[in-house]
Amino acid sequence: MIEWISIHNQLFVPVLALILDTLIGDPQTKWHPVALIGRLIAWYESLFYHVDDKRCQHYFYGTMTVLATLGTVCLISVFILGLSGFINDWLYYVIEIIFVYVTISPRALTKAGLGIYKLLKRKQINRARQAVSMIVGRNTKELDEGEITRATIETIAENTIDGIVSPLLFFAVLGPLGAILYRTANTLDSMIAYRNERYMYFGWFAARLDDVLNFIPARIAGILFVIAAYLLPLDGKQAWRILRRDASKHPSPNGGYAEAPTAGALHIRLGGHNKYGETMTFRAYMGDAQQPLRGIHILRTSILMYTVTIEALIITILIKEIAVIL
Repeated sequence: MIEWISIHNQLFVPVLALILDTLIGDPQTKWHPVALIGRLIAWYESLFYHVDDKRCQHYFYGTMTVLATLGTVCLISVFILGLSGFINDWLYYVIEIIFVYVTISPRALTKAGLGIYKLLKRKQINRARQAVSMIVGRNTKELDEGEITRATIETIAENTIDGIVSPLLFFAVLGPLGAILYRTANTLDSMIAYRNERYMYFGWFAARLDDVLNFIPARIAGILFVIAAYLLPLDGKQAWRILRRDASKHPSPNGGYAEAPTAGALHIRLGGHNKYGETMTFRAYMGDAQQPLRGIHILRTSILMYTVTIEALIITILIKEIAVIL
């Protein structure tokens, strides 16, 4: 029995991790591994960032921050995995499950989205604006139902890549260490890769690394969104058409591969004008505005996201099964 589990435990790890996420969600505690990684990033930033540094120094020290953070997380993770494996095989499996569990976030995305959907359904626009401000960086004070819906859908769709598909695929290929290192790189991107005066050069390497790591998972995710649209059923044909037509219009090299097929599947248009502080920007449109954006589209996006999650889980299991056979 133990030998059978030793061979096949990798197949159960992502399944149990998803079950944990579904039942428990993402605990809001300062001891959450991702929160600890965030504090580690902040500590290294305090060591390496100097306001008076020249541009080339910001590039160098920003890169050092990324490498030092990844190296530290790698060493700690290898120690935890190695120690747990030395103590007991079952403990090692539990640690594997926890590593994957803390790197995925479908329940958190669903909770945020459905909370906003319910507020819009009750016509509580001001509360919906406040809720959406917690998950997007744009100014939400003047958004109407359509723009609140758009902001929420864009966030859920794009985060399906880095919050679900990418960590599962990195686990499939590189194991629990791959998943946690991916989450570390993604957290670095979310903390120090802003296009502002402080991080424009300091966060350059973190941003580029995140783009590279998500490049293949994003394109796989795009296909999964199209398949999910056919399965639900939504408009899979249009999801595929808009994916091919509009995915490259996104300012991120990867985000459009989730947002474009979502827009096509739901017959809506994403992108447009966004206000950051007092600055108005424009993002290229994705999709065709065949339907006005309404709160119900948030619900449909959440269902689409969870369908993609199951598809990514199946791919992860298949990759692990092939690895066992080989």
